[in-house]
Amino acid sequence: MEHSQEMMMASALASQSASPIASPPASRVQTRPLNGAVGMEIVGVDLRDDLSQADFETIRDAWRAHCVILLRGQTLDEAAQVRFAQRFGELGKVLHAHEGRSSLPGVMYISNIRENGKLIGALPDGEMYFHSDQCYIENPSVGTMLYAMEVPSKGGDTIFANMFAAYDALPDDLKTKIEGRVALNVYDYQNAATVRGSTPREGVPSFAHPMVKAHPFTGRKALYFNRLMTHHVVGMDAQESKALLARLFDHQEQERFLYRHVWTPGDLVMWDNRSALHARSDFDSSQRRLMRRTVVVREHQD
Repeated sequence: MEHSQEMMMASALASQSASPIASPPASRVQTRPLNGAVGMEIVGVDLRDDLSQADFETIRDAWRAHCVILLRGQTLDEAAQVRFAQRFGELGKVLHAHEGRSSLPGVMYISNIRENGKLIGALPDGEMYFHSDQCYIENPSVGTMLYAMEVPSKGGDTIFANMFAAYDALPDDLKTKIEGRVALNVYDYQNAATVRGSTPREGVPSFAHPMVKAHPFTGRKALYFNRLMTHHVVGMDAQESKALLARLFDHQEQERFLYRHVWTPGDLVMWDNRSALHARSDFDSSQRRLMRRTVVVREHQD
């Protein structure tokens, strides 16, 4: 009898050990390239729904690796946009608030619309050169998220440039010249960094960053300077710095590194400021443009 009981117990234990261990649910998110240069479109996701961790990680990993993600056809209020942005990390404070427009901290509007004679958003009109958000402070934002609400019939596009690819394709002589170098980035639209050789006004925000940075999660190297805000290469003769930056700007803005996004209401685009530059094309200032922005200043660790 004892022998029979032992056999039964052994059989039960063997059956338990052979049972498959439940795997975490796989992501159902689909992705497809925006073009051959930069970015991934996220397909089949409604951000009003709760995303599983697997689905979110697919989106986050696409953003880290491909610099830009696009989700079309979204219907988002402020709370839904903030909830999604907070999955990535801590949101930044709005530096240029517009009274009464946003009910939540960390939400900023980009718009040329006026109510009672006052702009309801920041950065209203016109073309904007390539840049990386907040590169003029010590700890720049890691990600910017923009949601389209109203767009002009033509223009106001956002053009993205892949700085991973730009570094990889940089000629060896330029890689050698910028190795270990830092460049000063300046936020001063009145005396723009684009006027090379000028002296930044006293008190304007500025910070010197390495010209090449390794992404903290992918390890890939990316160029970190831009035409709008990079003023000069620190420790280099002014004329040499000016000539070097001119070559570098022309290199990083080549068509082979670019994706132009033509906005449609309901588009949500998020880009990684550590690996992508962005610019804005001009548009008719008489046409309304309204975008909602959130910025991630510190990413959650894996």
